[in-house]
Amino acid sequence: MPSACDSLIEDIEDMVSSSDPTPHERQSARKNIIPRSRKKKDLLSNEELHVDSLIPGTQKIWMKTWGCSHNNSDGEYMAGQLAASGYKMTDDPTEADLWLLNSCTVKNPAEDHFRNSIKKAQDQQKKVVVAGCVPQAQPRMEYLKGLSIIGVQQIDRVVEVVDEAVKGHSVRLLGQKKDGRRRLGGARLDLPKIRKNPLIEIISINTGCLNACTYCKTKHARGDLASYPVEELVERARQSFQEGVCEIWLTSEDTGAYGRDIGTDLPTLLWRLVEEIPEGAMLRLGMTNPPYILEHLEEMAKILNHPRVYAFLHVPVQSASDSVLMDMKREYCIDDFKRVVDFLKEKVPGVTIATDIICGFPGETEEDFQETIKLVKLYRFPSLFINQFYPRPGTPAAKMEQVPAHVKKQRTKELSQLFHSYNPYDHEVGERQHVLVTEESFDAQYYVAHNKFYEQVLVPKRAEFKGKMIEVDIYEAGKHFLKGKPVEDSTPFTPSIAAPLLKGEVSGLMQKQMVNGVHSPATVPSSPVLLLGSYSLDREMLKKLGIGLAVAAAILAFVVEKLY
Repeated sequence: MPSACDSLIEDIEDMVSSSDPTPHERQSARKNIIPRSRKKKDLLSNEELHVDSLIPGTQKIWMKTWGCSHNNSDGEYMAGQLAASGYKMTDDPTEADLWLLNSCTVKNPAEDHFRNSIKKAQDQQKKVVVAGCVPQAQPRMEYLKGLSIIGVQQIDRVVEVVDEAVKGHSVRLLGQKKDGRRRLGGARLDLPKIRKNPLIEIISINTGCLNACTYCKTKHARGDLASYPVEELVERARQSFQEGVCEIWLTSEDTGAYGRDIGTDLPTLLWRLVEEIPEGAMLRLGMTNPPYILEHLEEMAKILNHPRVYAFLHVPVQSASDSVLMDMKREYCIDDFKRVVDFLKEKVPGVTIATDIICGFPGETEEDFQETIKLVKLYRFPSLFINQFYPRPGTPAAKMEQVPAHVKKQRTKELSQLFHSYNPYDHEVGERQHVLVTEESFDAQYYVAHNKFYEQVLVPKRAEFKGKMIEVDIYEAGKHFLKGKPVEDSTPFTPSIAAPLLKGEVSGLMQKQMVNGVHSPATVPSSPVLLLGSYSLDREMLKKLGIGLAVAAAILAFVVEKLY
């Protein structure tokens, strides 16, 4: 049923200013509200009472995220800000008042799931807010009509958009963040977030990319390269470790291109981050395209050999045909890709190279496809993402002459059969390995750990292993996993320098409040001053002293508790 406030607001930039209250201030104000009873003659009609009762910040929200780890990081930030503002995040979509749907535009099926979820929400009379790459790239799609949209660079405004959506307004924030004429990387990295896994921090080091691949719709949404400064990324990693994280994932549309827009590069960032990683904790690199990693092969090999960095790199090839790569505008030839793989295999023994392949790109001949088959037979990639080509609306590839659907399907099937014909992990049976335990398997029967090469190792589900580095003997190998038996006389090593947050607890909440004698987290003010009661800490001063925010807040909380 439409709300009485069912008006369309294209953008609320002019409605919200820097002088408006922050989410923390709004939440604090709510606690100071004293209900005032109405006299009988002042009672409103049922309809007026219904509208008046829609107080933003009191509703339950269900969030669904599709797509890459960058999208998942955005989702964690949006959930954290909403929870810090008073909203209740729920895992049950049926009990939610509003659905926040965070979309992916890479493939047609992902967008189909997104569109179907919108319809399902509307059929159940749920409020809907959409985010992610689909609405950013095509906000005027018919099925998005009348819906509130959060742009990929506007996730720090999620509370404002949800507040308006709860009241029945349709709000769209799709602008780009800029510093003068320079495009910024996006929302601040120090925003509150709820990690899907309290042991893993996903850090987006840049947004956008330098390529113009003819099949890619993500470029329309994320735009050109915009990198975060090294110091901000290092501070984010430092805070994460202070909150009990033991594994960091670096993500972006192309991590190899990092820093080209701000006068730095990926190896410079990685060496700074390695200094912050506690013993036993690990760093995983995200996807990098071949052109940008070629310049840094020597340094990247050294970094991947570091004991606190997984010897793992995701380098998409997409096709082994130079003709197809040219039509894709991938900006490298197959010899460039082979040079990257061969060099890393030589300099980083055991390194895991993951790659992507598109089957049936427009113009791909049978000879082109057989070149790809030869490449997979040569390298026997342990991790291979096989994608049937889908023409995405608005991309140059969608206008090219298409390969028949049955041919695309057949090539996808043939490549999949080749991939499943070999087992890349058999040679590891009998080895003794150190693995970091961070997750639970899908069937809930095991804990999931990863060895130095980011290979999945299933270990017994014992509580004392979670978040620990343990030693195991490999006794079984499958297509996608190894199984390890804990070494009896070994002791699990704890890499975390603090206890991890509880599942669903908000990260980045430096301020503590006393509730019934128990400390509970609140939000971080958006100002440069960190508040705790009547005390304050200047963030710039802390940076000069080399003290992280989490450490400073903990010290101040301890002092205040002792004083009072």
